[in-house]
Amino acid sequence: MTSILEIESFGFRYANAPRNAVADFSLEVTEGSILVLAGPSGCGKSTLLRAVNGLIPHMYNGDYSGDVKVAGRSVKGSEMRELAQTVGFLFQNPENQIFMFSVERDVAFGLENLGVPHDEIRSRVDEAMELLGIASLAKRAPHELSDGQKQRVALAGVLAMRPKLVILDEPTSLLDPRTAKELVELVARLRKELGTTFLIVEHRLELLVEVADKMVVMSGGRKVLDGSPQEVLMGDLAEGYGVAVPAVTKLQKMLAGDGLVRGDRMMTGTELAKTISQAGH
Repeated sequence: MTSILEIESFGFRYANAPRNAVADFSLEVTEGSILVLAGPSGCGKSTLLRAVNGLIPHMYNGDYSGDVKVAGRSVKGSEMRELAQTVGFLFQNPENQIFMFSVERDVAFGLENLGVPHDEIRSRVDEAMELLGIASLAKRAPHELSDGQKQRVALAGVLAMRPKLVILDEPTSLLDPRTAKELVELVARLRKELGTTFLIVEHRLELLVEVADKMVVMSGGRKVLDGSPQEVLMGDLAEGYGVAVPAVTKLQKMLAGDGLVRGDRMMTGTELAKTISQAGH
């Protein structure tokens, strides 16, 4: 399969910092996949995201080593304008990306900055709003919307640029459980319908284990675990690196250790409850 992101021995130390924020980090992400990046605060996740979307080295000074390529092109040798059409970024707080007077103007903002012809802007904005189910909000002021609606507006603005890779930085942190679940379902649908690749930083891993193809754990600026969500979370090392292993998975591992449930495949909460109920009979 084609690689959309290739990180080769990447390292970065911010100007005047005593040590590298990221060191000797390598990773390959295939097109159309969903990858979850996990690890405690300060482990280097934000630096890595900045290197993928071009903020490093174009906006942050420091010692840069290795290479980061998106769609086959080195980020170091690409202009931010070019990268914006290949890599989309959804901030943790959608209000950081919403500042126009109406939803449709917000969705159009990035395209207008690139000088895209008016007719194409109209077409892309309508397409993105329809895709995310916010067409009825087109004339509404963003400040009137719920957090979940704001998240969809911000994501529509990203998708209108038609990026091949979308980065989501803790997208569920401000959302209630129901809205967070809807967002994850939306990500899975966009991957299926558009073939979009997603790189997601998230602490609420229970929401993503069923849709993610791969999980990478960072600690101290380095990659320490790399595998499927099941391999990472059912293993013995994730918690030691500060990963919030879902409570259902921890319970399953404990019961599997006592021989009460299977331990070869990660179960959902419903599956585990059903297995425990059947065992009780």
